[in-house]
Amino acid sequence: MSTAQEVPTYPGLVQELADRGLLSARWRRVFEAVPRSRFVPVDVWRQLPDRCEPVVGADAWLALVNSDEPVVTQLDDGAEGGPGIATSSNSMPSMVARMLGLLDVEDGQRVLEIGTGTGYVAALLSERLGDDLVHSIELDPVVARQAAEALARSGYRPHLRVGDGEQPWPGLGLVDRLIATCALRYVPYALLRQVRPGGVVVAPLAREFWCGALVRLHVQGDGTASGPFCGGAMYMPMRGHRVPDLHDVHGKGRARAAGLDPAQLLDLGFALYAGARLPGVRLIHQDTGEGVQVWVTRENGSAATAATGEEVWQYGPGFLWEEIEQTWWEYETRGRPDADQFGLTVTDRGQHLWLRDPSEVIRSSRADCPPRSGSPSSHRSCGSAAR
Repeated sequence: MSTAQEVPTYPGLVQELADRGLLSARWRRVFEAVPRSRFVPVDVWRQLPDRCEPVVGADAWLALVNSDEPVVTQLDDGAEGGPGIATSSNSMPSMVARMLGLLDVEDGQRVLEIGTGTGYVAALLSERLGDDLVHSIELDPVVARQAAEALARSGYRPHLRVGDGEQPWPGLGLVDRLIATCALRYVPYALLRQVRPGGVVVAPLAREFWCGALVRLHVQGDGTASGPFCGGAMYMPMRGHRVPDLHDVHGKGRARAAGLDPAQLLDLGFALYAGARLPGVRLIHQDTGEGVQVWVTRENGSAATAATGEEVWQYGPGFLWEEIEQTWWEYETRGRPDADQFGLTVTDRGQHLWLRDPSEVIRSSRADCPPRSGSPSSHRSCGSAAR
């Protein structure tokens, strides 16, 4: 294999996406015209549950590129000698197809992408709309340069910029559609101000209690935006939206009998509900032979850990696990709603989740409070190379 860009996309992958109902006829032609391989470098990694594994050999590279898997293209923000955590990637094709379908672009519409990454999504949008209607911003200058080179080799020249995607693009004006290909802890109001009334925002969100979910927002004439969640989506976070996995834990452990199966906490509907009801409580998990193990912490040092079929251990002040169980029973009394019954509203004063109707607010949380930035997360079970 001389260059990664010479290998065509395996037709079976596009056919598979179409068979799953993820591609309209128009988007199928676009995906066929833009081989994924042109935007995947030679040196890549596969994301495993606990680490990133180098992909060695042309056959292994080709198999990964032509699969519906993410391809990790950068570790540790490009630093040498790091712990080996994925910080940039080429997304799962099925996820790309889902997000572009939700974006619902039409001829003549201007699109802003937050997170150029490898340039693959920008190329698909350019093929669909034309270069001049596509704008894409990337924070990492090395990643941005590689994307620009891949796009130019493939014959695409969208408007590209190196900078912080959370900040407005100077002189851009209003766009019709905005898509984020990195996970946000909240939707910055400054981004909404770049989208015209009637426009659409599609973004993956990731909060303390849940790993990630897609939201599709419609921008209103008064500058607010509201819309439903549209399934799970685990993306690597925007660099300014990173937080450490867990708070510091205080106190000795206290055991109690097993109760709620911790696997139930991972249901996206419950995770959305609990994330709103228990703001600031962080949860991570890993699979075990019998089920899952979870760890939950709060900033005051309260914590709990539970594994399927085993006793619960709690630490620090209060009884965090009992709070989680109480939240579960609340969720059950509401009919155990699926994730697609939840939605989000964003205003200049903050954002809040709602259930079934925007008037049924679960709990408000401020959207304009910047999160504490952190280094790439060392936890793998909630992290993803979906981008």
